[in-house]
Amino acid sequence: MCVMTKNKELQVAALENGTAIDHIPSEQLFNVVSLLEIEQLTTPVTIGYNLDSKKMGKKGILKIADKFFEEDEINRIALIAPQVKLNIIKDYEVVEKKLVSLPDELLGIVKCNNPVCITNNEPMKTRFKVINKDAVTLKCQYCEMQIAKEDIELL
Repeated sequence: MCVMTKNKELQVAALENGTAIDHIPSEQLFNVVSLLEIEQLTTPVTIGYNLDSKKMGKKGILKIADKFFEEDEINRIALIAPQVKLNIIKDYEVVEKKLVSLPDELLGIVKCNNPVCITNNEPMKTRFKVINKDAVTLKCQYCEMQIAKEDIELL
């Protein structure tokens, strides 16, 4: 009689303390890295790219040791990856799970599409009000140009 055993392994190492950001669409993984400015961190970071996912087919995951993001920091990624799940980990245990949600205002992460907008001609941060969170529609605070999700360009 032959007994088959499945040998399962974690695709990404366990995290002792920190933040795990899961269910990132693979094509958005490096945009999320950029938005969260992870390249500037000095703590260990694990980046999983094109990992198998039952729900998504392929996904990305970030595990950042000893880093706990502020709510507004993490919510910025809702702009490009609204289905992301955030796990706060302490002593190898998930102590809190969060879903991201788009904030009411975005500061310095989206480019205004109006070429004559002051933000494209002066050294200042862009500022957008989110006027529709479901459809993701933004309005520039300076020139009032509206930008739809498909026209958003990240800085």
